Amino acid sequence: MATARDAMEEGLLSKERYERITWRVLVEEMKKLGFIAGPMAAVTLSQYLLQVISVMMVGHLGELSLSSTSIAISLSSVTGFSLILGMSSALETLCGQAYGAQQYQKIGTQTYTAIISLLIVCIPLAIFWRFTGTILILIGQSPSISHEAGKFITWLIPALFAYAILQPLIRYFQMQSKLWPMLISSTLALCLHVPLCWSLVYKTGLGNVGAAVSMAVAMWLNAIFLLFYMMYSPSCAKTRSPFTLEVFRGMRQFFSFAIPSAVMICLEWWSYEFLILLSGLLPNPELETSVLSVCLNTIATLYAIPYGFAAGVSTRVSNELGAGNPRGARVAVNAIMILAVVETTIVSTIVFANRRIFGYIFTNEKEVVDYVTKMAPFLCLNIIMDSLQGSLSGVARGVGWQHLGAYANLAAFYLVGIPVAALLGFCTSLKGEGLWIGILIGATIQVTLLAVVTTCTNYEKQAMKARERFIEEECSTEDRVN
Repeated sequence: MATARDAMEEGLLSKERYERITWRVLVEEMKKLGFIAGPMAAVTLSQYLLQVISVMMVGHLGELSLSSTSIAISLSSVTGFSLILGMSSALETLCGQAYGAQQYQKIGTQTYTAIISLLIVCIPLAIFWRFTGTILILIGQSPSISHEAGKFITWLIPALFAYAILQPLIRYFQMQSKLWPMLISSTLALCLHVPLCWSLVYKTGLGNVGAAVSMAVAMWLNAIFLLFYMMYSPSCAKTRSPFTLEVFRGMRQFFSFAIPSAVMICLEWWSYEFLILLSGLLPNPELETSVLSVCLNTIATLYAIPYGFAAGVSTRVSNELGAGNPRGARVAVNAIMILAVVETTIVSTIVFANRRIFGYIFTNEKEVVDYVTKMAPFLCLNIIMDSLQGSLSGVARGVGWQHLGAYANLAAFYLVGIPVAALLGFCTSLKGEGLWIGILIGATIQVTLLAVVTTCTNYEKQAMKARERFIEEECSTEDRVN
């Protein structure tokens, strides 16, 4: 009996020690995630504020300028920026796991491959943007709004090509946890954008076109700074590679990850932007579009925080899997979910407490501000869902199962969310509120599906798959040399 009792006590002691070590490991992992997530949230926010500041400044010109610019930015996001962002996210799997496996030269090569591939993708997108005004009129939008929106997005075309260079460079630095160059560059670009946008919008007579020109200038300066830093900084010497034919040979592998990455991100992004287009078909379209634009810009701005978390966990998970450490990847997932719950509780509470005043940030129209106040409870629920799904999506990109995330988003938003939104918006008296309730239902389903996939992920198997991919690449390279 004494022996059994001693064994039981030893077992309990071992369990307590294990739990204590586990908590300490979680805290250490939270520190590592915070080191990446904090600067990445600032980088994401500063880049997104280029759009927000443009909408804010143009919004004070009147409802027509606000609604047309909102639609133009929404359409540019749907057809361009979201696609480029999604495709570049493939590097979170490729570069992240390569860095963990100490395949440093592959990181530079894969970054060049992504830049070339995305610049090619931009060509048909730019042609489509040029005829945006005409397309909006054909689908039933107001002619006055369509004309102004088409003019804005045409002048935004240079920003699209800058974005195609900028996003792969961001992943290049992110996957190595080299965060300060991005933070400095994006902050300087934002600081330039504020006075330049104000001058072009109000002092030159360009109106909303001035905001588009300012966004393009800021993005190009950001991209050029990071490109020169990558090419000439001693800190990038280890991962800097020569521009060879391997850049073009890697396009097939890049697109194999980039397409599901883009589908995963775009399906969600498009669903929110689709609300703006639907709002233009409601009675009093200028009011409905302006209100939903304010709400969308609010959650998109706040999304910088969970996106920073997502960047942190995708970096940590991909690095650990590339290094053959599935336990480290699992710890990172647990740590990020704890941080996400704490963050979204704080942020949603602050937004709800200030629901009567934050609308004035975007417009002076009291009618719009009052409508935004009415939408605030749904907005706060959406902030919670966005925070959770952002972290879970980061896990997906780090592991490399973007295709499963794409299926989850397709089911959540396009089989449920958008149909319910259209039904509530056009067949009931809820109108704009109904649109938002529908998309909130979709977001809730999305989080549930992503959580199930994350829980069922076999990290040991994913680490083996990463190793096998590197072995296959090395063998194919040797065969070409021989």
